[in-house]
Amino acid sequence: MNRRQLADFLRSRRERITPADVGLPGGPRRRTPGLRREEVAQLAYISTEYYARLEQARGPHPSREVLAQLARALRLSDAERDHLHHLAGAPPAPAPGPSREVRQSILDLLQRLPLAAAFVTSATLEVIAWNDLAAALMEDFSAVPRRDRNLVRRAFLGPHPDGRRLYGVSDSHAFARHSVSQLRAAAARYPDDPEVTALIDELLAGSAEFTRLWADHEVAPEPTLRKTFDHPAVGPVTVNCDALDITDRDQRVVVYTAAPGSRSDEALRLLSVIGTQRMGVSG
Repeated sequence: MNRRQLADFLRSRRERITPADVGLPGGPRRRTPGLRREEVAQLAYISTEYYARLEQARGPHPSREVLAQLARALRLSDAERDHLHHLAGAPPAPAPGPSREVRQSILDLLQRLPLAAAFVTSATLEVIAWNDLAAALMEDFSAVPRRDRNLVRRAFLGPHPDGRRLYGVSDSHAFARHSVSQLRAAAARYPDDPEVTALIDELLAGSAEFTRLWADHEVAPEPTLRKTFDHPAVGPVTVNCDALDITDRDQRVVVYTAAPGSRSDEALRLLSVIGTQRMGVSG
């Protein structure tokens, strides 16, 4: 526990919050920038004396419960909360499972890419957000059960409409290998998450191919930078593949774009008009 740095950090976070930020009256005679110590203590449900000792670098080792209450009272970001825990000598507990909550700014970004098929995957490769063009190119994710939005399960257990594995994509076998390595890494990060464990057990029981690849213990396959979708309405669509990691949520934004002026570019533009109707073709 680094008492001096913990004290300085608490003071700096307290001084940046105004009473109005937390619904307290300001008053005309406040000489202290931000909140008073007793106000933070009140918001954190601890005694003023206890909090004062923390800011004076002479407090006892705070429990995880107290740290959580302080983080909430001081309106700390996720990074600041983790920093608080480390300063107090109580590293934050790992997340119990992969996050499925997508930041609003990322959702807005997806919609601002009208000529790119873009979607967000969780640590277990579940599609958890998407834009209209991604739905038109792959499938209307809003119309399928959540379990079928998981691309690892989809690769190995289906469904495979019209015999097309993973929407008829050209690198389906390479993606399958890649997805196994990603799922193995997720299992290491979330060893106690029942959904992750259940997914792996289901895949091991239902797919000999998955079982074989799982036994290889591959953890870092080469990414695919280009792939072709065999689309039932517009034919083959070749796209460049880029993935952007959202490290604080353990998520990934996947963006598919076509070369400007190419036939595939024209196909994506047509799909942006067709949407998920697919001219009556089921995909």
